[in-house]
Amino acid sequence: MLTTSKNSRPLFWFYILVFYVVLQFVWWSYLMVEQNKEIYLLKSEINLLKHDAPSEIIIKGNELNAKLHSRWIMIAGEGSVFIALLLAGIFQIRKSFKKETALANQQKNFLLSVTHELKSPIASTKLQLQTLQKHQLDRDKQQEIIANAISDTDRLNNLVENMLLAAKIENSVFTIHKEEYNLSEYITEGINQTINSFKYKHTIVLNIAPNIFMNIDRTSFPSIILNLFENAVKYSPDNTSINLLLKQENNKIVLSVADEGAGISEEEKENIFKKFYRIGNEETRKTKGTGLGLYIVDYLVKQHNGSVSVKNNAPKGSIFEVIFNKS
Repeated sequence: MLTTSKNSRPLFWFYILVFYVVLQFVWWSYLMVEQNKEIYLLKSEINLLKHDAPSEIIIKGNELNAKLHSRWIMIAGEGSVFIALLLAGIFQIRKSFKKETALANQQKNFLLSVTHELKSPIASTKLQLQTLQKHQLDRDKQQEIIANAISDTDRLNNLVENMLLAAKIENSVFTIHKEEYNLSEYITEGINQTINSFKYKHTIVLNIAPNIFMNIDRTSFPSIILNLFENAVKYSPDNTSINLLLKQENNKIVLSVADEGAGISEEEKENIFKKFYRIGNEETRKTKGTGLGLYIVDYLVKQHNGSVSVKNNAPKGSIFEVIFNKS
């Protein structure tokens, strides 16, 4: 509640300033109208004193009425333009305030999640190494602890890679160098290595068409696969299926990752590829993540001449589909 109050304080003072400006404008308009009335009455009296003939008085009176009417039109026109510009400015500033506040909250949540994500594998790895150091364990137990430590290290490495990649993208220093690779073998080897390293509690189904070749950046392209795959694992219950498909349709290469999780609402689908954004339901907030994965996926897919979208899976879950235009 305190954070919300602090964030809304600048907006509160902005509204006070807007109210003051509008009040001053109304007062200025009132004074202009009254001043023109006074000038009109004064000139009317001068007209009566200056001219004797009724026809001249009528002619001059009509001229004064026309001038008064034109000045009122001028005041109304200038006032309308001022109010329109003021309302447009208020709308844009209010929109900017909300955008900056939302970004600040997302960055705060990002820092909190990153802190947790960094500390967790470090603490786990340290505990496992201390266990090896202090206890005489049989070989199988040692191998199990070492495998867990390697898994935590890989998890930490993936997190750091995502953060560095996002920083490069943000600062426009990221470049890619494409070469032709057998995408079928490349994805199969990478996913199998990931499965062996992390021992997932899901049924992983690979439907990879053979010998699909594509120009890719070998350094960054794995981030597309791993982030989509990790996203499916993260938001899917244990013992459910995750299907990874790769196929070629004419001059397009289709890559999709389907899960059987809770799915994504239509409102959320518009935001999930934004930086730092995480789905806001309670179930999602309990999952690990930084809000960078899909942002990186969206950027890298575009760099590889493709597009990414999300649609509903049947009977439940989500399908992330990437379509590359093969050059």
